[in-house]
Amino acid sequence: MSKLGKVLVAMSGGIDSTVTALMLHEQGYEVVGITMKTWDYASAGASKKETGCCNLDSFNDARAAAVHHGFPHFVLDIRDEFGDFVINNFVDEYIAGRTPNPCVLCNTHIKWRALMKRADALDCEFIATGHYGQIRRHDNGRMVISKGIDELKDQSYVLWGIQQDVLARTMLPLGKYRKTEIRQMAFDFGYPELAKKAESYEICFVPDNDYRGFLKRKVEGLEERVNGGNFVLADGTVVGKHKGYPFYTIGQRKGLDIALGRPVFVTEIIPETNTVVLGNEDELQKNEMFVAKINMGKYDIIPDGMEAITKIRYKDKGALSNLYNENGQVKVNFYENVKGIAPGQSAVFYEGDDVIGGGIIQRAFAPDNL
Repeated sequence: MSKLGKVLVAMSGGIDSTVTALMLHEQGYEVVGITMKTWDYASAGASKKETGCCNLDSFNDARAAAVHHGFPHFVLDIRDEFGDFVINNFVDEYIAGRTPNPCVLCNTHIKWRALMKRADALDCEFIATGHYGQIRRHDNGRMVISKGIDELKDQSYVLWGIQQDVLARTMLPLGKYRKTEIRQMAFDFGYPELAKKAESYEICFVPDNDYRGFLKRKVEGLEERVNGGNFVLADGTVVGKHKGYPFYTIGQRKGLDIALGRPVFVTEIIPETNTVVLGNEDELQKNEMFVAKINMGKYDIIPDGMEAITKIRYKDKGALSNLYNENGQVKVNFYENVKGIAPGQSAVFYEGDDVIGGGIIQRAFAPDNL
């Protein structure tokens, strides 16, 4: 038994999770590797072979690394848990005219909870993943997620939903390193091919990046039901027909198949009438939004008027804002207009590099002068 403790490491077979497991093993932790199968492509009708976390080769790579370094490895089938919650929510959100972020939901409700359940069964004090972020206990006693030092790889945005009891047992060893250093570690551990492995940014259950095709396969008769709705301008003028409101996202410009003599963007989606509103780029500018399903991080409450940097998408740099509590939601007032706020996406509030909390965007409002 290691003096440092026993840790259950989520291993996808990729470079980050493999290096995480080997790093902890080398440091003297008693490591147990676990690979989670979340999705089955055989029955999904996808045009591409399994990729990323659900690739059989990745399972074998994870197991081989564990066996080579002398620690146990398990494959955990969570397809039912994953599908019932994450995939159904993904479909429901698009049908509701919103743009979901399934990775956040998967982390919050499936992967971390599944890891905790198995960690308890295996007497592991800790769980660890290959995410780029940092966790510490704040002076007020709460666990806080902070950005990883590699700004290009930081994944704190997708971890906002992890609750306090889980954070207290979570390790994110890669947060103190840059990706270049992790690639070098993989090489030094004897995995030169892994060190050169390309990044994957696909949604695991949409391996061809065709979410529209996925929705059509999942919802019988969807295409026929929503085809032929109206493209309209902000004043209600009908300017054309579209292929169905679930197949469009806020801010979309390409693939609209409409010519108005000027660039236009999707500025609003109205599922009740199968309407997609188009407008100029300026019409994507908003300065206020409401965020619900809040999970608090650094503090247990948000003081009204608190200043924070708010990110509205993964690669967003964030914008200065004030936060207010209102009817169980957080109202965000931005100092300057923000482009492309999409209901269904995550909003994450930062104080410096620390995550204050986050939630799901409900609706946004344009400034009065637009």
